[in-house]
Amino acid sequence: MLRPVMMILAMAVLPLQVLAATQSVPSTDGALISAIAGAAPGDVLLLDPGLHQGPIELDRPVTIDGQGKAKIYGNKTGSVISVTGTDITIRGLEIVGSGSAHETIDSGIQLHRTAARILVEDNRILGNLYGVDIHGAKQATVRENVIIGRRDHRLNSRGNGIYVWNAPGTLVENNEIQFGRDGIFVNTSNRGVFRGNLMRDLRFAVHYMYAHDSEISGNVSIGNHLGFALMYSNRITVRDNLSLADRDQGLMLNYTNKSDLVGNLVRGAGGKCLFIYNAHHNLIGDNRFEGCQTGIHFTAGSESNALTGNAFIANKTQVKYVGTRDVEWSFDGRGNFWSDHPVFDLDGNGIADSRFRPNDLVDHILWSQPAAGMLLGSPAVQLIRWSQAHFPATLPGGVVDSFPLMKPIEIPVPEEIVSLEMAARANPVWLRERTENVSDPLASH
Repeated sequence: MLRPVMMILAMAVLPLQVLAATQSVPSTDGALISAIAGAAPGDVLLLDPGLHQGPIELDRPVTIDGQGKAKIYGNKTGSVISVTGTDITIRGLEIVGSGSAHETIDSGIQLHRTAARILVEDNRILGNLYGVDIHGAKQATVRENVIIGRRDHRLNSRGNGIYVWNAPGTLVENNEIQFGRDGIFVNTSNRGVFRGNLMRDLRFAVHYMYAHDSEISGNVSIGNHLGFALMYSNRITVRDNLSLADRDQGLMLNYTNKSDLVGNLVRGAGGKCLFIYNAHHNLIGDNRFEGCQTGIHFTAGSESNALTGNAFIANKTQVKYVGTRDVEWSFDGRGNFWSDHPVFDLDGNGIADSRFRPNDLVDHILWSQPAAGMLLGSPAVQLIRWSQAHFPATLPGGVVDSFPLMKPIEIPVPEEIVSLEMAARANPVWLRERTENVSDPLASH
């Protein structure tokens, strides 16, 4: 009598995976919906190749596996896959046919507030209004998916590739996202990790608002209007990202504080490599800002940041700052590299023998009165610059680097990424599409 009781108790504590059944689902109308309705917790549904009717709702711990050959198509109303349960895996599918309503965030995959510990991996999510909506779900992982958004609306009227709202513990990694509005839009969500994603032909690659204590690392933004727009967030790590051929800005800090921007490369932004607006107590170190109209533009009281080890290379204007006092751009005896600083290093310590001031009074005049550029070659302007060089007391407030570096930091770019960058430069998508002016992200989000 004791042995049957012990066997029943042992089975009661077995994990779901041990008791789970695996079943094939044919590609006939209604078969997938019926299979989900009859599935037990832990079941694995292997979808046969072909078309499977949606939309579907997942409310229990199951795995839906398309094995790379199955497509789920919606009815162009709502989301194709809605997830309300926990411990669910969605893998190996092509997902198409969401609705077009922003009010309900119609998506290829939508994770609701009751969802937790969801894995979305290795799917092709194509032509939906939003790709993946993580709306209040906890501990979701979205990785190695291809998400291609719509192009049938103006840019600001499209949906995001991945939308994260109030979803702590989210991991988004190694996805490829193209078209749509923003690649990854994170709003009011903490402790997330966003790494290794490739984002192209969008408004913003990453749009970050009220998202604290999180990480953005190893991502690539190519040919977008703006690379990484980081707003109203504290204690974030922004490391080893690439912004290549983005139209307006590579990186932007807006009311973002106590964060680290380290090891990032911005190259060839049509506007600013980095724009800092009312952002404080950040470490901006070992980044490379190259070939932009403006290397860094900082304003609205953003002087209290530490800048060290950065390289400013061949930017038309290295730094744009209008102020009444000097702002030191070095830390612990280590400054930055400036490609337009004619330097000597007689003692060979890697630090230039003279400090560097990237802007003078003439620059300040040109920023406020662009028409004055016609006078740049005049004797009067040359006299002003000669006087400032020989009588430093006449200089206005501005950036001063007391320990400029002799060599720039090198940040390698993989060959396949360089190829995409060159294609984006030669034929940028934003030249051919209906689009609004999104060059001022401070005006609207």
